[in-house]
Amino acid sequence: MAYARIGSLATILFLTTFNAALQKGDGQYPVVSQNLVTDNVSVVEGEVAIISCRVKNNDDSVIQLLNPNRQTIYFRDVRPLKDARFQLVNFSENELRVSLSNVSLSDEGRYVCQLYTDPPQEAYADLTVLVPPSNPIIESRDEVLNEGNETELTCSALSSKPAASIRWKKGNKELAGKPKVELTYDRMYTVTSRLTFTVSKEDDGVPVVCIVDHPAVKDFQAQRHLEVQYKPEVKIVVEFPQGLTREGENLELTCQAKGKPEPQRVKWVKVDDDVPSHAVITGGDLYIENLNKSYNGTYRCVAANAVGESYDDYILYVYDAPTTTPIPTTTTTSTTAMPTTSPPLPENHPDTTPSTEPAAHDSRAGEGAPRTVDHAVIGGVVAVVVFAMLCLLIVLGRYFARHKGTYFTHEAKGADDAADADTAIINAEGGHSNSDEKKEYYI
Repeated sequence: MAYARIGSLATILFLTTFNAALQKGDGQYPVVSQNLVTDNVSVVEGEVAIISCRVKNNDDSVIQLLNPNRQTIYFRDVRPLKDARFQLVNFSENELRVSLSNVSLSDEGRYVCQLYTDPPQEAYADLTVLVPPSNPIIESRDEVLNEGNETELTCSALSSKPAASIRWKKGNKELAGKPKVELTYDRMYTVTSRLTFTVSKEDDGVPVVCIVDHPAVKDFQAQRHLEVQYKPEVKIVVEFPQGLTREGENLELTCQAKGKPEPQRVKWVKVDDDVPSHAVITGGDLYIENLNKSYNGTYRCVAANAVGESYDDYILYVYDAPTTTPIPTTTTTSTTAMPTTSPPLPENHPDTTPSTEPAAHDSRAGEGAPRTVDHAVIGGVVAVVVFAMLCLLIVLGRYFARHKGTYFTHEAKGADDAADADTAIINAEGGHSNSDEKKEYYI
């Protein structure tokens, strides 16, 4: 009955308004056109929606608002509908603005703004109700994540409208999941995304984030930190000696191993042979006294945990004990080092066979390696010797030049005419003092 009375009243008002319009226009339609406009509205469930019917160039025409069931909510500033959630926000000749509080899904639909002109005008406002999803949940297929294994994570966003979208991030890297959308009986959407990837030890402690995008919420996400188990990382550290390993000296090695979980055991072995009987092994430390060449070989530290085992190698090569060498007395201004080969290895030394394992520590690659032959020094010594010999020859030549001899022989004058030697001497003593002297030189 109430709706019938409202309808009769609306008809009377419409006819009254129409007659007034005719009177103003002298029996013609209104000269100035009237435009009725409204806007679509989106609102989150439980919040307040505002519906506005606006008229441009209104000439006192009646404005009313109808619900999706074509029931009058407001006629001018009167609310015939007995729903207290609807409240008048503003009423004027140009606008009818109404609020709807505590919006629910049942309120969704097309609302109608009517203007009683000739012909009557209608404008439509679609009310969309947004329902945010529940808190996202991340689930893991595996209780324990091991290095090198493939794992799967699932993120779910339940009961939303419209359907949400899900993104994945691992650390700072965005990953692609496989989404699945389901429509439930109550017109809600459930979205599930699955992420599959291979786990590495670098993933330990890294957050994996499930990000839910929905128009009703912002920054909606869940995260889970990865707990990854990985096999040990092994490294051999040489404590002593710092340079070459020589006969008679001691060797001390330390095996450093870390993993998750912590290594359960650490052991020392010698590849293709036994560890020397007098070697002392204490946990990860290996100590060998009084080295000799029979100890040459590859020493391996092996560490293991529940995930697996790893190892690191140290190649021992024992050099001869150091000998005292004379210090050279000749120095040169420049030297040129020539490359030399390393000393020959024993037949059973590990370096004599090819290996595909990672490079191991090698006691041959230390300080005090065999020195290269310096040909410049040898050439300098030879030059000094040659120079000394030349100087000696020059000195001897000058000595003999200073001591060359000159002597005279006085032959008896008239010896050619004498009958015998005595006569020749007598003739010589007696005269011929002015005769030419004969000289002989000896050098």
